Amino acid sequence: MDLHMRIVFAGTPEFAAQHLQALLDAGHCIVAVYTQPDRPAGRGQKLMPSPVKQLAVRHDIPVHQPQTLRNPDAQAELAALQADLMVVVAYGLILPQAVLDMPRLGGCINSHASLLPRWRGAAPIQRAIEAGDAESGVTVMQMEAGLDTGPMLLKVSTPISAEDTGGSLHDRLAELGSQAVVEAVAGLQAGTLAGQAQDDALATYAHKLNKEEARIDWTRPAVELARLIRAFHPWPICHASLEGAAVKIHAARIGAGQGRPGQIIAADKDGLEVACGQGSLRMTRLQLAGGKPLGFGDLYNSRREQFAPGKTFE
Repeated sequence: MDLHMRIVFAGTPEFAAQHLQALLDAGHCIVAVYTQPDRPAGRGQKLMPSPVKQLAVRHDIPVHQPQTLRNPDAQAELAALQADLMVVVAYGLILPQAVLDMPRLGGCINSHASLLPRWRGAAPIQRAIEAGDAESGVTVMQMEAGLDTGPMLLKVSTPISAEDTGGSLHDRLAELGSQAVVEAVAGLQAGTLAGQAQDDALATYAHKLNKEEARIDWTRPAVELARLIRAFHPWPICHASLEGAAVKIHAARIGAGQGRPGQIIAADKDGLEVACGQGSLRMTRLQLAGGKPLGFGDLYNSRREQFAPGKTFE
């Protein structure tokens, strides 16, 4: 197999970096990397390179960080690389048609963390858990101008367990997707892959996450809230307020009680049980303002009065 096809890789977060590493491990020729401009991060708001940039620098791969790919200068710079294929994974910039058409042999392909056409958009991993989907996966597709609408080249799936969080599913899909992209590139080189059109009638949209929707609405059924808590971990992390004090909820399971939504039904070393619109939620790992995440048993030993039954979350 010819591994000398000139590949440009475009991606930004850790999910994308794992795909880049897999392509490098497979011996592919990565002529350049495109990634988002460095962003302020941490308490000091120091400019930090993306995980993809950090990996590229370690491998002496040229890095490009344009603010946009819509202007002629950025497009000319990309065209000069004479890429045969562009692999795009969680890049974060829209690719205009001129860029999609640029790579000479394979165009642009994308690894998307869902079983398309379900969960097109920004947050497919979390939305799948939140919705109670039985499975998720990765779709490698040929890119076109629409959002995650292109022909599907390859799909891999994995069950979503009752213990999966946004974090655990992310890590599993990063591994599956990395191998799927390597397989797809090989198939494109060999001429054995053909795109399959998506059924737009089955499409759903995975809206970007925001902190406001992570606030617990206790009038919702416990089964929905349990999924939300898993989906939004490790970010943005579900939260609620008890007597004006913020509480982050890191882990919970469905309880067996009933009561007024938001009311504490029981508190013991096995968890803090709170009534919901239907059923109850037993929270097992919490974080108080200024503190670190703790198992509720540890909090219960020192703050028993704060979580007394009868009190109500807001």
